[in-house]
Amino acid sequence: MPQAAVHPRQALTFAYLCDVLERAGMLTNEQRRDAVARADVMHARILRLRATGPRKRGATPGADGVHPVEVLTAMGLGQGGDARFPLAERVVMQALAAHVGLPFVDLDPLKIDAKLAPKLLSRPFARRHCALIIEADDHTVTVAVADPLDHTLVEALQTHVRREPRLVVSTPSDIQRLITDFYGFRGAVDAAEKQATEVVDIGNLERYVKLKRVDEIEASDSYVIAAVEYLLHYALDQRASDVHIEPRRDASAVRMRIDGVLHTVHTLPKVVHPAIVSRIKTLARLDIAEKRRPQDGRIKTARGDREVEMRVSTIAVAFGEKLVIRVFDPGALLHNLPDMGMFEGQLQLAERFLARPHGLILVTGPTGSGKTTTLYAALRSIATPEVNVVTIEDPIEIVVDAFNQVAVQPKIGVGFADALRNVLRQDPDVIMIGEVRDKETAEIALQAALTGHMVLATLHTNDSSSAITRLLELDVDPFILASTLVGVIAQRLVRTVCAACRVETFLTGDQMTLLGLDVHELQAQGQNPELMVAFGEGCVQCRSTGLLGRTGVFEVLEVDDKIRKLVIAKSSSKEILKQARHDGLSTLRESAIKKLAKGVTSFDEVLRVTAEG
Repeated sequence: MPQAAVHPRQALTFAYLCDVLERAGMLTNEQRRDAVARADVMHARILRLRATGPRKRGATPGADGVHPVEVLTAMGLGQGGDARFPLAERVVMQALAAHVGLPFVDLDPLKIDAKLAPKLLSRPFARRHCALIIEADDHTVTVAVADPLDHTLVEALQTHVRREPRLVVSTPSDIQRLITDFYGFRGAVDAAEKQATEVVDIGNLERYVKLKRVDEIEASDSYVIAAVEYLLHYALDQRASDVHIEPRRDASAVRMRIDGVLHTVHTLPKVVHPAIVSRIKTLARLDIAEKRRPQDGRIKTARGDREVEMRVSTIAVAFGEKLVIRVFDPGALLHNLPDMGMFEGQLQLAERFLARPHGLILVTGPTGSGKTTTLYAALRSIATPEVNVVTIEDPIEIVVDAFNQVAVQPKIGVGFADALRNVLRQDPDVIMIGEVRDKETAEIALQAALTGHMVLATLHTNDSSSAITRLLELDVDPFILASTLVGVIAQRLVRTVCAACRVETFLTGDQMTLLGLDVHELQAQGQNPELMVAFGEGCVQCRSTGLLGRTGVFEVLEVDDKIRKLVIAKSSSKEILKQARHDGLSTLRESAIKKLAKGVTSFDEVLRVTAEG
């Protein structure tokens, strides 16, 4: 291998790594000498920690399982002696890659064929050399390595893979993590496939294959159990909100929704699909024999020091049984109200709503706009031992000890209205209604608010003013609505600019026009018509989208005397909105533009999620 031939060393050492960083100006001479002197002590400390605690996922096996970069980063040194810029693993490996003349690659698991590495290299070999094949063709293989000086690796690759290896450098933790994910999941799937012969394709509309028995693959099979566990861990690691396991004509696709966007992450053999689905259905306490009727269930598992709930849904599609897992991570769902993304004035209004002893508060927005998260945050802010908080949900999103949560059960005739009627006999102080869908539920909610209860409810409308007219369309009494409605919170979720690839720029005149900003009017008012914003160029952390994570955009409408008069007069949503804006309301579009101006989100996201206000 030409790149490695210029370095006649057998393996990367701590001293060599420190020399590379000193030459690159990332370590001072004093730091290098101190680091080399402390290396053995730090090395031994890492080994003791591993012996007494859980093994660090992603640790690099070698002679004793400790990579030199792990020892160096554990020392907490700053680049060139500056503590503000720590010597992180990625920074160190980038410097090493530049020194040996190899590319540095951030490993994105969603862009690597997970079946490739297990097919070409054994797991023990990959572990021992901390090497992962990420690309291959007929003549070459691209191998991510943590030790570019390992000559035995190059020779072994040439012998076993019979293709010319092209080395790239990656962080040892990334390589080892993907070895665990790829080899663990693929190994379990391949083993499960070998144990299966044929499968009865009950849901396939195109063909019917006869098999010896219907229960051809046991759901308790150990390989299937391992595959499902790898899959769930991977979903949590990737911050997936939904996992789709979809049967296709010749295979099964596994897709995950991350920050609102679906990514295909695995392709499963057709014969393994029923076993994977059966295992997940078993965990969710569903009937594994029922494959035609839709089913719903739940799974609870641990994620570090907190519990994670997963909602499981199955439905029969053209080629079999599709299963979707919706992930409810308390860390993502349970926020405090000030952390939701409201501006200061909006937050003060929302807190004023919640401070009222009784009344109706509406939270509105389309599906997936974060309404439940906002409601939970609001309820947590007022839930105390002295307050009886009762929620009516379909289904219960996540269990919170401070609430008394009721699930509607349409199968036995308990809908929102029935549940609300019964909850009112339970001496509630605060009631949360998952969704107001009909006149009966709306009228009971208004009566509850009128008789001394605080009621929070959701509606599926586009903005705050249309939530009021939606209730009027349900033919509720406008006088009761005007006297009980405290305020309306409309919201959307926008993706935030990735901090790792963030770049600042100015909006063009055309872009400002699209946002509804009049450049000439701003100039006439003596304001700067240029608006500095941020966008992401795209990197491995954000999967080349330029966006990572999400935040809320809000429109908070307070029902004052002027709005009440419009409600009693059954005015249109446009008239209500006009009055609210005159009183200082910031529309969803205006709130989104403020976040754009602060560099929180991007121009395209503002256009995507907000209507012009």
